[in-house]
Amino acid sequence: MATQWNYTKLETFGRTRLSENFFMREFLHSEIAQSKGLLNAPENPELAVETGRHLCEEILEPIQAAWGRIFVRSGYRSPDVNALGNREKMNCSNNEANRAAHIWDQLDSKGSMGATACIVVPAWLEHFERTGDWVSLAWWVHHHVPGYYEMCFFKHLCAFNIRWYEKHDGNTTIKSFLENPDTGDKSALINRGVIHPRYASLTPESRYSNARAVLHGRQTQ
Repeated sequence: MATQWNYTKLETFGRTRLSENFFMREFLHSEIAQSKGLLNAPENPELAVETGRHLCEEILEPIQAAWGRIFVRSGYRSPDVNALGNREKMNCSNNEANRAAHIWDQLDSKGSMGATACIVVPAWLEHFERTGDWVSLAWWVHHHVPGYYEMCFFKHLCAFNIRWYEKHDGNTTIKSFLENPDTGDKSALINRGVIHPRYASLTPESRYSNARAVLHGRQTQ
């Protein structure tokens, strides 16, 4: 149901609690909207809240519980904001690809709900900046957060998109714009449940153990 937003409605909507530690307001910030004078708010707030709660409760809370406070780089995008970001090459996929992803309040072509957030794990940054290792964190999430559907890692701050999807079939995808430090390429670690053959011989379990070591070192400092 389309909503006509004003200050009071936006303020109230921003106070909506999505999970123990996350509220809607932090997912509405958008540099695109801010710089272009657009309103980044959903046409269907009820659906945005429903999908956002799944994302926060099933995906973001488990990551934050282990690694400490996570930083949300990007969350919800309105269709207008996302379309402009795609049109002006601001790192946004087109609206069709982002329905049930960054566009939380629209179903995708299969009629399914979904929600994506781009996050940074500050506790991982020192290790990443020293080693370029994003893979160990990816495998840690894969082992510990079974509710995720897709991850995609980016060049800055080891930020990554992570998606909750209603029709999760168990076949997940992990891809990256960063080179794999083990293989030197940018092929997906997993593509719909199939591990890339150049990576399979390098034992995902060993990289998962590396992430555990980083986490253990952080917890004992």
